[in-house]
Amino acid sequence: MSSHKDWPALSPLQTGLRGRCPRCGQGHLFEGFLKLRPECEVCGLDYSFADPADGPAFFVICFACVPSVLLGVWLEVQYGAPLWVHLLTTGPFMLLTCIPPLRPLKGWLVASQFFYKAEEGKVVRQAVAQAPDASARR
Repeated sequence: MSSHKDWPALSPLQTGLRGRCPRCGQGHLFEGFLKLRPECEVCGLDYSFADPADGPAFFVICFACVPSVLLGVWLEVQYGAPLWVHLLTTGPFMLLTCIPPLRPLKGWLVASQFFYKAEEGKVVRQAVAQAPDASARR
């Protein structure tokens, strides 16, 4: 396969949100809804570098679950809504705002890891410059 230098730098937003390969922009990232493929079927990029962990879920919790909970609380406080009203309004609203963004967010995080060459942190130890030995000067 070709090296990374043979491919143009593609925006993580362009490729990740569409679920495309971060290197070529043509292949698919996902095998299922959230399961990553082992590699790109077009350029052969190995996706083993990708580890978005809980990132997509974190963003969904921050930006989608909070409004859903606020809707439920507002219905309860304002109208004293019975349980069946919550099941018919808050439940579907929560599902529609929480599940669909997971895949584009995961794709964006994987593409960002590739684009910015993110990797696991390493401890770097600097070599200590040793002073010339006093006995070596004589």
